[in-house]
Amino acid sequence: MKMLLPLDGSALSLNEVHFALRLLSSGLQGELLLVNVQAPANLYEIINQPDPALREQVNQEAGLHAMESALALVRAAGVSFETLVVTGSPSTALLELIELHGCELVVMGTHGAGPLRSAWEGSVAQDMLHLSPVPVLLVKPDVPDEEDPLPEA
Repeated sequence: MKMLLPLDGSALSLNEVHFALRLLSSGLQGELLLVNVQAPANLYEIINQPDPALREQVNQEAGLHAMESALALVRAAGVSFETLVVTGSPSTALLELIELHGCELVVMGTHGAGPLRSAWEGSVAQDMLHLSPVPVLLVKPDVPDEEDPLPEA
């Protein structure tokens, strides 16, 4: 089973990597497609760097840098994987990659923005839930353990 894992470089996105690795270590046969989606250049960036090849090189380097921690985890686990850095709208890019690479599952984190913020800004997770042709598994952020009570003196 090929699993697509969109990574944004945040500590929260590592949760999805840990979860996917647990699935694979518990007997699920599969490989991972680790993806980082870079935003398209804005007008300021185009004016300051008119060469599209150089802008693409910067995007590739930024995307690979954002995936460094995830790549270290996956390599240490000895799991089969591919990496991609693409530019565009996250939801659109991920939907295209599902088709292009024959992905059968999307494992992605959620930043836990409230309903008002998600409605205002939009949510890649919400888009994927509604538009993906394959199952989408959302991995919630880790909840910190409650502090242990102080030992009695």
